[in-house]
Amino acid sequence: MTDALDNDPGTRPAPTGGDDRRRPTVVVTTVASDSHTWNLVFLQLLLEELGCHVVNLGPCVPDELLLERCREARPAAVVVSTVNGHGHQDGLRVVRRLRADDLLAATPVVIGGKLGVDGDSTSHAAELMAAGFDAVFEDGAETLTAFRRFVGALEGTSQGALEPHHTEHTIGVPV
Repeated sequence: MTDALDNDPGTRPAPTGGDDRRRPTVVVTTVASDSHTWNLVFLQLLLEELGCHVVNLGPCVPDELLLERCREARPAAVVVSTVNGHGHQDGLRVVRRLRADDLLAATPVVIGGKLGVDGDSTSHAAELMAAGFDAVFEDGAETLTAFRRFVGALEGTSQGALEPHHTEHTIGVPV
């Protein structure tokens, strides 16, 4: 018999097996205004394939819920994904709240996807990085490669001991 939770992408066991305490935990989330889920499922599957334990918070995540779940999970990283075009606005607020929290201030936080509604004419990376994101993944040909490099740096690290990677990336897959 299948438990109803088996169909929830936030509760799927990682295919790599092993002890979750030895794998970096990554929280995957959207911003409060974003109801899309396909990007979260893609990211969860990718992160699991890369050896991470994933806590997928789903769509439309209120800031306070994100903070609460991150305090509980003490993740090696937080991945904010958005496809509604409001990632820039909402992301600024979210990262400032994460950086203001004593338990989460040093946690690497990245954002990617459709970050603005003005098309390709404006990059939001510099402002998002200045606000506290460790990496910004915007549309571009090298997005997936750069994201995999970021995740690769998490592997083999102990949770909470990872140094943030202050780099700017341009990417083509919604992260």
